[in-house]
Amino acid sequence: MKRIVTAWIAALALGGCAMTEQGAAPAAALPVYAAGSLREALTAIAADFEAHSGQKTVLTFGASGLLRQRIEQGEGALVFASADTDHPQRLAARGGWAAPQVFARNSLCALTAAHIDATPDTLLATLLRPGLRLGTSTPKADPSGDYAWALFRKAEAVRPGSYALLDAKALQLTGGVDSPKAPPGRGTYAWVMDSGQADVFLTYCTNAVASQREVPRLKIVQVPPELQVGAAYGLTLRSDAPPAARAFVTYLLSEPGQAVLQRYGFGRP
Repeated sequence: MKRIVTAWIAALALGGCAMTEQGAAPAAALPVYAAGSLREALTAIAADFEAHSGQKTVLTFGASGLLRQRIEQGEGALVFASADTDHPQRLAARGGWAAPQVFARNSLCALTAAHIDATPDTLLATLLRPGLRLGTSTPKADPSGDYAWALFRKAEAVRPGSYALLDAKALQLTGGVDSPKAPPGRGTYAWVMDSGQADVFLTYCTNAVASQREVPRLKIVQVPPELQVGAAYGLTLRSDAPPAARAFVTYLLSEPGQAVLQRYGFGRP
């Protein structure tokens, strides 16, 4: 099956962008815009795709909402991989983009400083503790922030009054237009926690694992089922995209592409 997928990808890519028999230069690299949480996985997938097809990609990572705005303002992405389905759906509704399809899943975890002692059972009480600095991403600009506020709404059902407290204390530290950027070579969430900007940060579990790998003293607390918010990642393709872009999407959805996503902690669609 893997050989069949590889042959299909190569045929599509060669049809649209590879070296011609006359020796012409290869077509331009394929512009792919993607959620920042996909950086490691999609970089690996793009390298595999190039190895199979000869087609290079240019990967642009960022908060999904901000990337959507850049595309709407005329930037030339051909593939958009978002950390939600809302932003690609908004592109599709404007016309010129395909209806999104879910290609991966994620969930929220609490990334905590070393001095925080919390378990899934005590997580909500910990978040509500007076003086605790709770970090989140920026809603509307970054789906991670929207998922955090969805968790706040679930907390309200578990413990009335929680939403107002969490909404008031949440520090929107990442994902916004004016959010400070991590230094070169540093992961955003590892840097935020390592520099003491928050005691607990609600982020994707994949981000939490990468952050702990970078800063081992950080802790990861699983969000309990009654508070958990599932993240569905949506993929869309420009309607007039060339065969190479369609081949990239095919590879991302194929078994080899999905295996890479799972290796980095993402769930199947």
